[in-house]
Amino acid sequence: MLKTFKLGGVHPPENKFSAGKKIEQLPIPKTVTIPIGQHIGAPAQIIVKRGDEVKVGQVIAKAGGFVSANIHSSVSGKVKKLDETVDGSGYRRPSVVIDVEGDEWLDTIDKSDTFDKEIKLSAEEITKKVMENGIVGLGGATFPTHVKLSVPAGKNVSYLIINAVECEPYLTADHQLMLEKGDEIFLGTQLLMKALGVTEAIIGIENNKPDAISHLENLAKKYSGIKIQGLKVKYPQGGEKQLIKALINREVPSGGLPLDVGCVVQNVGTAFAVYEAVQKNKPLLERVVSVTGKSVKTPINLMVRIGTATSELVEAAGGLPEDSGKVVSGGPMMGKAMADLTTPIAKGSSGVLIFRNEEAGREKIHPCIRCANCVSVCPMGLEPYLLMTLTEKHDYDRVESERALDCIECGSCSYTCPSTRPLLDYIRLGKSTVSKIIRSRKQ
Repeated sequence: MLKTFKLGGVHPPENKFSAGKKIEQLPIPKTVTIPIGQHIGAPAQIIVKRGDEVKVGQVIAKAGGFVSANIHSSVSGKVKKLDETVDGSGYRRPSVVIDVEGDEWLDTIDKSDTFDKEIKLSAEEITKKVMENGIVGLGGATFPTHVKLSVPAGKNVSYLIINAVECEPYLTADHQLMLEKGDEIFLGTQLLMKALGVTEAIIGIENNKPDAISHLENLAKKYSGIKIQGLKVKYPQGGEKQLIKALINREVPSGGLPLDVGCVVQNVGTAFAVYEAVQKNKPLLERVVSVTGKSVKTPINLMVRIGTATSELVEAAGGLPEDSGKVVSGGPMMGKAMADLTTPIAKGSSGVLIFRNEEAGREKIHPCIRCANCVSVCPMGLEPYLLMTLTEKHDYDRVESERALDCIECGSCSYTCPSTRPLLDYIRLGKSTVSKIIRSRKQ
């Protein structure tokens, strides 16, 4: 039986143009620009300097704290410069620019295609490998994975949930990864289970991927404790709280975490990265990215080295269409418009979406008609119209009391608003301001 969450949600056109397109390896670029801030938490600290020779997999920036992640070179060559470059959110971030020379990997990395199914390490050793290899959540949040595996005292985990929903329209990177790397995903899931000390895992997949559901159900017969659960198609089912509600009917409390209801959630791409980190000693130095759009000549799924310029991916998909109006990093609901195509691919880059001119512009904003559409679709039970109004009036005490910090920024409210009001933009502003106020209270 298909499951789903009950509160709110929308169903935008899926537009999965790159579905079924096999993952292709993008050629190594001549130069990569590797951002240092590719994760939630403290930024990593650069440990290389201009002129240094580096190999594929070498640490170039060490984690700046427990909630942080190592950054590795995705190529071999010479460090050209340490610079600041614009990331996918439009902010300038410290980066390491490397001129590529050959493709020499560290000897410690197993480059073979053999599937290593024997788990030899203890739970602590698995977590250490994950940390050393810079694994972060690949669903977009980029939370350091080793932190999620380090369960605090007093917290008990009963379920590992693997998020294979990929509910954003257009994106198909996770879908294709499941079709091509199923065994590796299952082994990665078992490694995560061992690290957490749990015996049950659920892989949740929306029903618009029947081939992936069928494929993983067949593979699941070989792996104990892992269940495949089909889900009704509804956005934003990929949100942690919505997925937990859909799969095991537990509700994460306001301001709480999945741990509060005995769960840890990991993206399906993260499970694959954990397999490679633990069994192959391979750092997170490449990932699958969908390049797509209605006018894109060849929608495609690409395995891309971290630090590759977005322009290289666009060229691989047939070039920038003449009617292009906007290029988005990620999907149409939660992605962000890019400042230019030199922006490098980072660990959290799931897609490059090219909008046509007619889709790219904002429509005229009209007065709120009190239709309550935004309230009915909010998966967190918030009142988006009210949060926007309160933010406009700078009433941040009420913005906080009306639970703005519970907003998961899915964009369902803005998507459904008949007055085309920029609800999410204002809620993000309100959240940001409230967060600063809360931090100031603690000082």
